[in-house]
Amino acid sequence: MPAKKHSWSGNTDRVDYGILLSILILAIFSIMSIYVATVHDTSPTSTPLRAVVMQLAWYAIGGIAVIIIMQFDVAQLWKIAPYAYGLGIILLVLVLFKYDRQRAIANGAKSWFAIGSFTFQPSEVMKPAFIIMLGRVVTQHNAKLEHTIRNDFILLGKMLIWTLPVLVLLKLQNDFGTMLVFLAIFSGVVLVSGISWKILAPAIIGVALIGGLAILLVTTSWGRSLLGLVGFHAYQFDRINNWLNPSQDTSNSGYQLWQSMKAIGSGRMTGRGFNVSKVYVPVRESDMIFSVIGENFGFIGGCFLILVYFMLIYQMIKVTFDTKNEFYAYVSTGVIMMILFHVFENIGMSIGLLPLTGIPLPFVSQGGSALLGNMIGIGLIMSMRYHYNSYMYSRVNHR
Repeated sequence: MPAKKHSWSGNTDRVDYGILLSILILAIFSIMSIYVATVHDTSPTSTPLRAVVMQLAWYAIGGIAVIIIMQFDVAQLWKIAPYAYGLGIILLVLVLFKYDRQRAIANGAKSWFAIGSFTFQPSEVMKPAFIIMLGRVVTQHNAKLEHTIRNDFILLGKMLIWTLPVLVLLKLQNDFGTMLVFLAIFSGVVLVSGISWKILAPAIIGVALIGGLAILLVTTSWGRSLLGLVGFHAYQFDRINNWLNPSQDTSNSGYQLWQSMKAIGSGRMTGRGFNVSKVYVPVRESDMIFSVIGENFGFIGGCFLILVYFMLIYQMIKVTFDTKNEFYAYVSTGVIMMILFHVFENIGMSIGLLPLTGIPLPFVSQGGSALLGNMIGIGLIMSMRYHYNSYMYSRVNHR
């Protein structure tokens, strides 16, 4: 009887149902919001049925990816990290030559492949590849060298060597928003890597000073002239202007943000109700999906969505502490930072707290490549629980 009890428990506990429940709730939000966004918008290329079916199809593909990645244990993830990173770099280079011309004209970024009506953004799947590579670099360094000021500088240098090529390629694509995501991942892994605060404290102060200088540059005419010389574009300055003063140009460059804020505000406490849309918001099925949630479900609905994200992040942190594996800890940190930054930036820009960057809301916004990248990240987290509990089950049943 005890053996059967362990067997049943070992099999069921290998799957983290808390994470799956959070993803399921986010998927329901996604399908409902995409339906509302498309049913009230007239588009010659997309209908509500097609949009919903495509999102469900990408969820199915993402689910298959999760199942496949769950089969990889820590040793296998360790081995494939350089190959996944290398493939990601190749895709980031190729997209510079084979990018979707129409999208590049529309949003200024050369970051999408286009094959007929099928589009794909390679930087989204590069994120989990970058995460496992960064986790391998830190784990390998810490296993060989103890933490001293000199060795910590060496570690920081190693991490930069693997990060800078990605940032350079994203800069060439004019994809500033995605660059920020990779910087968030890098920063999160640096903070938990064991690097001394004698290095981190001056670095954080330096970043704060650079941030202050950046604000000065984007808010002054001479500063913008300097930024223009290093590759910044007019549409990026327009986004800054709209962020600083959303009401100054509500019919032109600031129209999207202003409409998003109106839609969210019109939802008030409980929302207008499902499938009610009185305020038109451009591209609300993807970048501005939170405006649909705010209008339909109000402040309460928006808070509930944020609570679901916190539940998801809590579950991922719990898995990390349970498995007690250094490599897994860095991987989970990267995934958590990726999802957390997306949520923070997307909701922040939708309500006017942050500049528009085109970053989607994880698991909710329409977009196959972004959804696939996030599901791969979930697969990495779930593989930790899957193989750890398999190991513990094996130990218990072989005593």
